[in-house]
Amino acid sequence: MTSREIENTQRETCAKYCALYAGVSGDMMLGFAISTKGRTPVNGLRHPPEGDFSGWYLWCGEEFSDDADFFAPFHAYHVYQDYPEVVGLLGLPPGYRFLIAGKWVDVWYDESLVHVPSERNAS
Repeated sequence: MTSREIENTQRETCAKYCALYAGVSGDMMLGFAISTKGRTPVNGLRHPPEGDFSGWYLWCGEEFSDDADFFAPFHAYHVYQDYPEVVGLLGLPPGYRFLIAGKWVDVWYDESLVHVPSERNAS
């Protein structure tokens, strides 16, 4: 998928959910729970971005962990290759969550995700 196709897909998805476009290019980073790869459903949530980090965290399956090493930094283009069904959803702005189980897609806004202290302000 080209950069232009990614952007167009993300813009269309944002319009579908009446959300502002906050695109994620392939070279941006996200947190991905590699140990969960291949499970279903596919889950995502977005905090505010910082630098080249998009704010997105993705995991597969029904179990979520608070362990510090649950998520690994990943370039978005790797996720776009392995999970093309999330391409459009990653254009949603901070505060959005999604769950994909086969053809079933659930998208919702969770205001608590935008009120997370940044790493820089945590110390």
